[in-house]
Amino acid sequence: MHKMPAMLTVPPKVSFKAQMYQAREAAILASACRLLGEKAFDLMTMDDVANAVGIAKASLYKHFGSKEALCTAAMVQMLGRVQTYLASLPAQTPALEKLHALLRWSLEQLLGNQMPLLPGRHSGLRAVLMANQDYRAGLRALSEQIGAWITEAQAQGLIDPGLPLVVVQYTLYARACDPALCLLKEGGQYSDAEIVELVLRTCFDGLVAR
Repeated sequence: MHKMPAMLTVPPKVSFKAQMYQAREAAILASACRLLGEKAFDLMTMDDVANAVGIAKASLYKHFGSKEALCTAAMVQMLGRVQTYLASLPAQTPALEKLHALLRWSLEQLLGNQMPLLPGRHSGLRAVLMANQDYRAGLRALSEQIGAWITEAQAQGLIDPGLPLVVVQYTLYARACDPALCLLKEGGQYSDAEIVELVLRTCFDGLVAR
């Protein structure tokens, strides 16, 4: 007996209205990410986001019911982008090189206004994020991955094994949202690429002359 050919599954066609909705939401999230980097959560307003996107605030609220909901979605999306980048690194890349690559990518994103700053200890956004299951899960997965690379690099003697794991993790996180980058960029003395190299050098090599 001849087998019947498998039926091809045709994905449902997305309406033009739905495409516009998705495009507008993507623009909203991108603007929120940029503003979170420039102003941080407590100073950013929904008016700022609406003006940046070029839509009425009423249209903005059709996508996100509050500033907290919008910024949480932006931060969850940011964690997803980081995870996507980590997955793109070749598996055979040494652990220390992966940490270098991750920090380099994060700094480039920050200088390009594509990376929101992590909320500070007293930020109103922090409690909101910690109550969000998707954000907590994404942060936990990211921390476990970075922690494994740090542990491997310490076992190889490439990172001081006497440093507690959490100290190294927080140092990398701090560099990824370091206000020194913006100050160096505003000074105009260095290009973005030079700033990235200088921060990487001070982070991994320290300040002691070699």
